[in-house]
Amino acid sequence: PDVIVLAVKPQVMEEGLPSYRALVRPDTVFLSIAAGKTIAYFERQLGEGAVVVRSMPNTPAAIGRGMTVAVPNSHVSAAQRALSDRLLRAVGDVAWVEDEGLLDPVTALSGSGPAYVFFLVEAMAKAGEAAGLPADLAMRLARATVSGAGALLDASAQQEAADLRKAVTSPNGTTQAALEVLMAPEGLQPVMTAAVAAASRRSRELAG
Repeated sequence: PDVIVLAVKPQVMEEGLPSYRALVRPDTVFLSIAAGKTIAYFERQLGEGAVVVRSMPNTPAAIGRGMTVAVPNSHVSAAQRALSDRLLRAVGDVAWVEDEGLLDPVTALSGSGPAYVFFLVEAMAKAGEAAGLPADLAMRLARATVSGAGALLDASAQQEAADLRKAVTSPNGTTQAALEVLMAPEGLQPVMTAAVAAASRRSRELAG
């Protein structure tokens, strides 16, 4: 085969991977979407001559809106990189890096990121309830606001997120009052930075 896509849970990779060693050749690229399994791992399991692309997608791939970051080993040709890119783009956007170490913060930001957004929806809905809204309406508003803002962000590719934020923020208005809390020195940014750092650290630990 020109390409073998390794799309199983990382914990069962060792059970199935050895049987593919017989298929290792310069013309076959092994494309992995298994979290935490490094290029060195695949080279140990398949042999040092294996052609390997390691990638990290995220769950919006389920609706064709994923974000995948990929890194090739030294044996990957330009044609094999293009083939891998074409396959990964079937489920969303793709970025390539040459430093495999970047996949730990990629996992922390993009791979785990959808969970942060879903939690934001939960938090906004609970805040709406605390302000007096019925629970079902608060959740409906939170979901629609986050999904709508995401769609607007996607449709405004030429604008920075900060510019879109400023466009919503009237001087001395309600949005500014909220942002003064969220953007305070002890607000959202240090919490998010600590969260991504924790996930990145855990990604390194799981990779061994």
